[in-house]
Amino acid sequence: MKQLKGYDKGVNLGGWLSQCGENYTEEHYSTFITEADIQKLAGWGLDHLRLPVDYNVIQNDDGSFIESGFVHIDRCIGWCEKYGLNLVLDIHKACGFVFDDASYCGFFSDEGLQDVFVKLWQELARRYGNRDNIIFELLNEVTAREFAEPWNRIIRRTIPAIREIAPETRIVVGGIYNSSIIGLTLMEAPYDENVVFTFHCYSPMVFTHQAAYWVEAMPADFRTVYPQKASEMRSLSASIFGDDYDDEFASLGDEMMDSRYFENMFKTALEVSAKYDVPLYCGEYGVIDLADAESTLRWYKDMNAALTKYNIPRAAWSYKEMNFGLSDEHYAAILPQLLGAL
Repeated sequence: MKQLKGYDKGVNLGGWLSQCGENYTEEHYSTFITEADIQKLAGWGLDHLRLPVDYNVIQNDDGSFIESGFVHIDRCIGWCEKYGLNLVLDIHKACGFVFDDASYCGFFSDEGLQDVFVKLWQELARRYGNRDNIIFELLNEVTAREFAEPWNRIIRRTIPAIREIAPETRIVVGGIYNSSIIGLTLMEAPYDENVVFTFHCYSPMVFTHQAAYWVEAMPADFRTVYPQKASEMRSLSASIFGDDYDDEFASLGDEMMDSRYFENMFKTALEVSAKYDVPLYCGEYGVIDLADAESTLRWYKDMNAALTKYNIPRAAWSYKEMNFGLSDEHYAAILPQLLGAL
């Protein structure tokens, strides 16, 4: 399998220049992440960071640019260079689409919104392309099945526009269903040899998103542990989400879950990788901070074992806050072990 080198183990900087809620402000951008944070992350033994950026930090809806927003990207790049870290520059929200709002998805049918998107990526290519320590990720977590074909068309349009400016920069793209592994099977052949396919893994959702307020049908008081027998976890998943998640537990039957659960899940991604000779990258994985710390550590160890077995580079979600913060107090007692399992 072709490898993405220099991006073996990383962490996301979620909540800084993306998913800011009411805090799309200079004060937030200047304080949420500082040079001290990047220095700390380098000390964790990572080789890269994934930087999610919402378009509205750096671009207006008419396509014009916001120079003050680029300042923070520039600073992050400078800090990464200073501390020897590579960077994945990820557009987390586009004009007309964001992964967590089903009503905001006109991007896939509106060519004007797509024009704004292409213009943004050409500007990013001018500023940050052709650097050894930066790769691009076109768009975070495309959602519904109906967007598969338009998303493929948008990729075919956007990558050549980037290539006019940054012919060698690696470009990361993911599939539908929130960058699921199944979504990769609906991707078209990569545009060129410098394309990387990405997937996210928060399985089993009933564990990693227990009591998550934003997950439909998830009870606020629900709690569970990892590992369990696969059959028991399947029953828990079915009781909340229905039968959509049955297949992911089939390989273990009534056995206790372990790294084999993830190994089996990754096989489909590996098949796509082999079919197109394209590198893989797991851009997000993690556990909500409502799970008990010891269960989270066991989950990370099994995930790490499977990712390492198949040489899949990855970035955990997320450095701080965002309900998944690795550096937050919830995980302080197990942080050294957790860092060893990234």
